[in-house]
Amino acid sequence: MSNITTSQTIGPFSHEAWKWATELTPAAGAITISGAIYDGAGVPINDAQIESWQPAAAEAEAAAAIPGFRRVPSGEDGGFRFQLTKVEQAPGEPVAYITVFARGLVKHQFTAVFLADDPGLSQSAILDQVPSARRATLLAERNADGSYRWDIHMQGERETVFFDYE
Repeated sequence: MSNITTSQTIGPFSHEAWKWATELTPAAGAITISGAIYDGAGVPINDAQIESWQPAAAEAEAAAAIPGFRRVPSGEDGGFRFQLTKVEQAPGEPVAYITVFARGLVKHQFTAVFLADDPGLSQSAILDQVPSARRATLLAERNADGSYRWDIHMQGERETVFFDYE
């Protein structure tokens, strides 16, 4: 008899069962966000599932099974990569809302990712709720190749801001 409850496990089959959600290729001009997910000791989490939802992309992806939705597994190095559809959205909105599922979590966690070079960040009602010293944990930084880097830290000094929904 296991002491693990159903809310504490995400597999072992989820990498294959959700493969259809990772295979959507957005149109040209996609936004690529890659990073890694780490536990409180800074160790990469190799069996997480990370969901991305882009409400603004729903119309552009109307033919997809779930428009605006992605679900990607983390790799052995904790790495993950999203290819998101580039769409116009209201100033200050996150490029995507994120849900994290991982071993050891009794309940999945919610966060959001913003593009650090978005000129509308100062208008964000969401970022206004986050202490200024912690906002950087929600910002994906632009790389030289035009892609973005954003890491998720589940605990510790660099812990990503997670949100409660009521």
